[in-house]
Amino acid sequence: MDLNFSADYRVFQEKARTFVSDNLPPDIRDKVRRGLNIQKDDLHRWQDVLAGQGWLAPAWPVEHGGTGWSLVERHIFQEELARGGAPQTSPFGVSMVGPVIYTFGDDTQKQHYLPRIANNIDWWCQGYSEPGAGSDLASLQTKAERDGEVYVINGQKTWTSYANYADMIFCLVRTSTKGKIQEGISFLLIDMKSPGIEIHPIRTVDGGAEVNSVFFTDVRVPVANLVGEENKGWTYAKFLLGHERGTVANSAASKQQVVKLKEIAGAERSGGRFLIDDPDFKRDIAEVEIALTALEYTDLRYLMASAKGQPVGAEVSMLKIRATEIQQRISELLMKALGYYANPYVPEALEEGWNEDPIGSDYAAALAPQYFNKRKTSIYGGSNEIQRNILAKMVLGL
Repeated sequence: MDLNFSADYRVFQEKARTFVSDNLPPDIRDKVRRGLNIQKDDLHRWQDVLAGQGWLAPAWPVEHGGTGWSLVERHIFQEELARGGAPQTSPFGVSMVGPVIYTFGDDTQKQHYLPRIANNIDWWCQGYSEPGAGSDLASLQTKAERDGEVYVINGQKTWTSYANYADMIFCLVRTSTKGKIQEGISFLLIDMKSPGIEIHPIRTVDGGAEVNSVFFTDVRVPVANLVGEENKGWTYAKFLLGHERGTVANSAASKQQVVKLKEIAGAERSGGRFLIDDPDFKRDIAEVEIALTALEYTDLRYLMASAKGQPVGAEVSMLKIRATEIQQRISELLMKALGYYANPYVPEALEEGWNEDPIGSDYAAALAPQYFNKRKTSIYGGSNEIQRNILAKMVLGL
């Protein structure tokens, strides 16, 4: 595969690079560089910039607010965002529910929700996992009972990322107990301000509280918020999970982490030694870079097939497995590169305005929580064990 860009693509690359350089707020760039906490206000400001340029949803069809960019241009843009120090945009609206709405939603839903996502008005979260129904998602028990022109929702969702920030949640609910368990699931769009919704944060091992439990008690949702057909939500859920797993690859961000890894390993240590000169560590970095190159090529093949309208296949499960393994491996090498400076975890050091003397480099404070946070990547979006089962069935026929 030839990844050398043509003259036209190099012009686009320079345009994208200049845009990021000129428009990404310096304080947000600095937070990303130092690994500090990115707050909703930070992300909202940056997504407002992208939305103002019409670049928040570049992969969408043009008629719904997309850019009309080619596959290569979209790839270049993601590379330049990562290179320029931009935070990753929230995927729940743009990359997940948006494609479901413009593919399966009715005209009223498309006209109402899609502009609000593309213009950074509504923030979304995902209501899939439940206690006892994570990897076995089809076993979900949150019920939606029809009462005239509304559904009455009762149940619980868990591990709901950024539910505390969200305006809307796209939710899988059980509307029937007849037949196979996959056949009684529906896909609903729910206003997070609806009476009866409670959000309880879950404190994770890295000290963060980005995931939540969401409780529904007699929450009334208009039937008009049903996407597609009742009891056909499993089809839409699988479609969305394909998009979610495809976004996990994010090789551009991992490549920038490798740049950071080399920078740290190239810093002089006591006695004039450099970790980057250690043969074993060189091998570790080389292995990660080789794996990243293979991941990038596979990602491009998947995107090319998707751009041609081909259905999501088993390659998206391969992407999910390898991408998360690589992300975890890079986090391990970063911890190794900083040595004992990476061990202390001071939560306050991740907040803007912390003015105590740094322990190690200015990047050291973020490494321990990032390392712990990366442990979850092989679980969300369908655990890697589930992805291997999918590959065994779809590729090997087992």
